[in-house]
Amino acid sequence: MNDFSALALQAPLLQAVEALGYTGMTEVQTGSLPPMLEGKDVIAQAKTGSGKTAAFGLGLLSRLDAGQTRVQALVLCPTRELADQVSKELRRLARFIPNIKVLTLCGGIPLRPQIASLVHEPHIVVGTPGRIQELLDKGHLKFDALKVLVLDEADRMLDMGFADAIADVVKQTPKDRQTLLFSATFPDGIRTISKKMQRAPVEITVQSRLGDAEIEQMFYEVEPARKVDALAVLLTSHRPESTLVFCNTKRDTQDVADQLAQRGFSVLALNGDLEQRDRDEVLVRFANRSCSVLVATDVAARGLDIKDMPAVISYELPSDPDVHVHRIGRTGRAGQKGLALSLVSSREVGRVPAIEMAQGSAAQWGRLNLSMSERLKPLEAPMVTLIIDGGRQDKLRPGDVLGALTGDAGLTADAVGKIDTFATRTYVAVQRNHAQKAMERLRAGRIKGRSFRVRK
Repeated sequence: MNDFSALALQAPLLQAVEALGYTGMTEVQTGSLPPMLEGKDVIAQAKTGSGKTAAFGLGLLSRLDAGQTRVQALVLCPTRELADQVSKELRRLARFIPNIKVLTLCGGIPLRPQIASLVHEPHIVVGTPGRIQELLDKGHLKFDALKVLVLDEADRMLDMGFADAIADVVKQTPKDRQTLLFSATFPDGIRTISKKMQRAPVEITVQSRLGDAEIEQMFYEVEPARKVDALAVLLTSHRPESTLVFCNTKRDTQDVADQLAQRGFSVLALNGDLEQRDRDEVLVRFANRSCSVLVATDVAARGLDIKDMPAVISYELPSDPDVHVHRIGRTGRAGQKGLALSLVSSREVGRVPAIEMAQGSAAQWGRLNLSMSERLKPLEAPMVTLIIDGGRQDKLRPGDVLGALTGDAGLTADAVGKIDTFATRTYVAVQRNHAQKAMERLRAGRIKGRSFRVRK
């Protein structure tokens, strides 16, 4: 039975599930929700896109007392992007429970506004370990009333060096709390955390779908000096509208992106060295289809949740086969066809047998004609992002921007793509052939009766 109505969920949560169009439970939800609703600890292996956020979201919301304005649930995430994503999902699930407050507390943004927001305690805190630890140490956060602790993407938090911060935060939570641990992989470090923090946890493992027909996977042996040529050939011959390219180091992400840009590709790099605003902008542009290729490290790509990802390319093979499984799992979702391609140097070939074992199938090898790399024209991104220097602080909403574009600017609604509103900026994707006209009209006209600076 994979129907949400079969669970002991409160009526407002069932109402939210129905409103969100969740027709049936995913594998991780079917396995983890019953023990979570019984108050048991759970350790679950599940990747991005498996429905894990809704699973622990429904679990923790079931434990909350909306009338008690204390922090009753804490979700720790490796990155601000993932924390924002989790907070949005929790608010959607809690939409029919009156007065539930969800607060996102992450590093990379000023501390003072976060301290001010804690004057009235939220019911749920979602944040990164370092910032949560800092707020605890300064006495602005207290977890005396905490009922549920969630560690989301715990393996990445360990990879990013958060082990000590997590341990320090957990020490300041009640011992009788429920602890839910979600991880894409189960390395030894995760087992150790589970033993220290959980009580007789129910273990859930969602098997990889790498053998599914939706994903076409191919390996190519290429020497390091020709890898950018090989990458260009793959991008121009397959021509996916969006491609996520994985590198193993921050330095390589920028180097590869720069070389692709020189060849005319619409490409951006995403790594841990970016300032938060620049990082937000990169993620927005890739998600709204105004950038065709994103070159990223595995850690930086966490929190990037794009449901329709046509292609994933490993510029280098990871040393951990589970990381490869996680990369591939970003394409071919929800019945869509996916392309997973890997460039393998002679010194990386030894990593392939472990990947074959992890995915339960033999690697398929292809051949590339590298002489094509200069002859094929790169695919142009279909959208262009316009940046409006006004956002939530200016009471600017996506509907206001859409109204201005389809009204004064004279665009049809289908020429306007994704609109993302931040505190002081709004990003709007417009079809490439309409972008110049849209920018000129927005500059000459008004949005919500006010003039804003607009640029590409």
